Amino acid sequence: MVSWNVQGLNDVRKHLVVRNLLREWNCDVVCLQETKLAGMDRQLICSLWSCPYVDWVALDVNQTAGGVLMMWDMRALEKLEQLWEVPWCYIGDFNIVRFPSKRLGGSRLTSAMDDFSEFIEELSLLDLPLEGGSYTWSSSSDQPVMSRIDRVLVSHDWEDHYSDVIQRVLPCPILDHFSI
Repeated sequence: MVSWNVQGLNDVRKHLVVRNLLREWNCDVVCLQETKLAGMDRQLICSLWSCPYVDWVALDVNQTAGGVLMMWDMRALEKLEQLWEVPWCYIGDFNIVRFPSKRLGGSRLTSAMDDFSEFIEELSLLDLPLEGGSYTWSSSSDQPVMSRIDRVLVSHDWEDHYSDVIQRVLPCPILDHFSI
């Protein structure tokens, strides 16, 4: 599986880089974050990942706020169904905060925050505490906007199995996301 914050697929060069790397990596499941595309169709999906058995779902897609594109080889579903009984760990840029306190200067709870927290609870996931900082994204301006949108979500059995794992903010040498 590959999960990648591509920060936009509107650029033809970036589109080609993504397509070539997906071919090279030969994976069964792909999650592309911050696609910044206004719409998806089969032609676009096949231009990114030329698998004849590909299926996909696009979430929250728009040209400015990001969007998530999940693609998978349908033949891999049988393999994935066998994995439901093992510990799970989800790491990535979810592009939303859970609570107002997770955005610098945030003061009100939104319905999107509520929905995201409900999603985490419905899947019985744990949101690992963040060490070494409060935020994982910054606008890198003179008066930065800062949020905790990158996170690690784990299943209860994952935490039982890997109880000594921590989530820590690392330096942000390039771009606007801190490594975690």
